[in-house]
Amino acid sequence: MRETRTLEFKESVTKTFLKTVSAFANYGTGRILFGVDDSGATVGLADPSADALRIENMINDSLDPVPRYTLNIDEANKAICLTVNEGKSKPYYCNRRAYRRADSATIEVDRIELGRLVLAGQNLSFDELRSSRTDLSFSLLAERFMRHLGLTAFDDNSLRTLGLLGIDGAYTIAGEILADDNGLPGIDAVKFGSGISELLDRKAVEGRSALEQYDAALEMYERYLVYETVSSAARERVERVPFEAFRETVANALVHRAWDVPANVTVSIYEDRVTVVSPGGLPSGVTEEEYLGGGVSIPRNPVVANIFFRLDYIEQFGTGIARINEAYEGLAVKPAFEIRENSIAVTLPFEAARPEGVTLDERKLMDEMSRSILMTRAEIGLRSGFSKDKTTRILNALASRGLVTREGAGRGTRYRRV
Repeated sequence: MRETRTLEFKESVTKTFLKTVSAFANYGTGRILFGVDDSGATVGLADPSADALRIENMINDSLDPVPRYTLNIDEANKAICLTVNEGKSKPYYCNRRAYRRADSATIEVDRIELGRLVLAGQNLSFDELRSSRTDLSFSLLAERFMRHLGLTAFDDNSLRTLGLLGIDGAYTIAGEILADDNGLPGIDAVKFGSGISELLDRKAVEGRSALEQYDAALEMYERYLVYETVSSAARERVERVPFEAFRETVANALVHRAWDVPANVTVSIYEDRVTVVSPGGLPSGVTEEEYLGGGVSIPRNPVVANIFFRLDYIEQFGTGIARINEAYEGLAVKPAFEIRENSIAVTLPFEAARPEGVTLDERKLMDEMSRSILMTRAEIGLRSGFSKDKTTRILNALASRGLVTREGAGRGTRYRRV
């Protein structure tokens, strides 16, 4: 047995346990075992009954407010189990400081985390807070709602209905997030070449509406993750990454990100995958298992989430992970989810990953070739949509690296994918 995020050992009763009481009350129910050493071995207490009374008095004297807890004495082993329940009257201070667990350690919360605890104690989300901005405009939001929902007008009453404007006439943080200009963090989409040192393109949108940030990501998707093939005189759209998976990933990254963190959502497009990183870990109260399993919906920014939902940018709350996985159903590759302390990363692999060093145009050409049937340069060019010169140049480059085979000469030259 070892110490964890929800379990701590104390060989004796000293005031150091009080910080952990604050951490459990703030972030999740946990237990403290007294009379147990750091290795998890029971060593016992000299007088468990007297120590239980000391523990109770120390909590009542040092915690503000006092959380709900229970004490159980194990007479046989002369040990005590203190169970501290997560409370609703957050933050729970220990000697005027609030704490949280970091794996098996207890540390003081920073200013941002303390602010979130205060909001949780008031049953408020960050995006519901009053904004200091008084000069916000909503032309893009108005255009989207009027076009998508068929509205004939979009005014202050619309903003109040959506939770972007309070009854006191002040904008909310959600209003700031959706405003045309806002000065808030944004999104940074980058197309890399064969390595992270080769940056081919970049589109950063900061200080602008979350809707504009969403549009920027989709623009990069259309530019680098989609191409058309020509077969039997018909054009076919080929998606490197399923569009629904990409759209859902980006929308959820914007909706559930921590807007009080001065960092951008990042969209990194590599040669064989896309990785989207959203600032802010899991919302309080959601475990990694619940997040990955889907169905649990505690949006960090419920007002912003409602806007994206009404515009059909996201589906029913709590189904994002399931929809991303569903988009890859039947494919050999699968998305990956990495839960970090201060961010969440979603990696969407290409449906058919390119060999290392193969460019997008080369991959596109290879996708049109057969491994069993020899094809002429003209046939390959017609299917790819490339010019004669471009097709010849790419075929020569692929042949020189052994990725395609070339047979014959002159007009009789034929190519086959290895």
